[in-house]
Amino acid sequence: MQFEANLMYHIYNQGNNKQQVFFKPDNYLFFIRKMRTYMLPYVDFLCYCLMPNHFHFLVVVKTVRLPLPNGKERSLNDSIAVMLRSYSRAINKQESRSGSLFREDTKAKNGIIEGFITLHGKNSEQFFKSDNDYGRICFEYIHNNPIKSNLAAKASDWPYSSASDYAGLRNGTLCNKELARQLNLIMSHKI
Repeated sequence: MQFEANLMYHIYNQGNNKQQVFFKPDNYLFFIRKMRTYMLPYVDFLCYCLMPNHFHFLVVVKTVRLPLPNGKERSLNDSIAVMLRSYSRAINKQESRSGSLFREDTKAKNGIIEGFITLHGKNSEQFFKSDNDYGRICFEYIHNNPIKSNLAAKASDWPYSSASDYAGLRNGTLCNKELARQLNLIMSHKI
């Protein structure tokens, strides 16, 4: 994945062979703590949804590299990889299993079309702007995953997404709700 600061990305991955990656409620909460530790320094989360066998994040990248206490740097890509590896190790231990938990390649898109959209260069005309609805579409798509999978009647019923935060049912602090409002991602739909 190639990230650029100040761009919005839909990041997602799935269990290897579509297998389950979250087995207990505590697994979801553990993963959210990992999101805070490994991703929040790099990104503003706009929304997220953790499903039994996959996850979705909509983020705006703040920075692609940060210094580590040892004087070295870590990229956002590396931090995502560390997050997934450390989560996988914990689940493998919990479930007495071994091997890969997630698909090898975590995906990141920043527009409706395949490939990356940047301010300059290929596909620059598709960059997120007021007349590009991809951000809103993605926001809705991520929150509606539990409904489409028959896990919830409405998005805010699923406890492992940010939909409850936007519905005012929970005071979550992972997502930057103000930034989501500024980007006009929140429609007057029922979450």
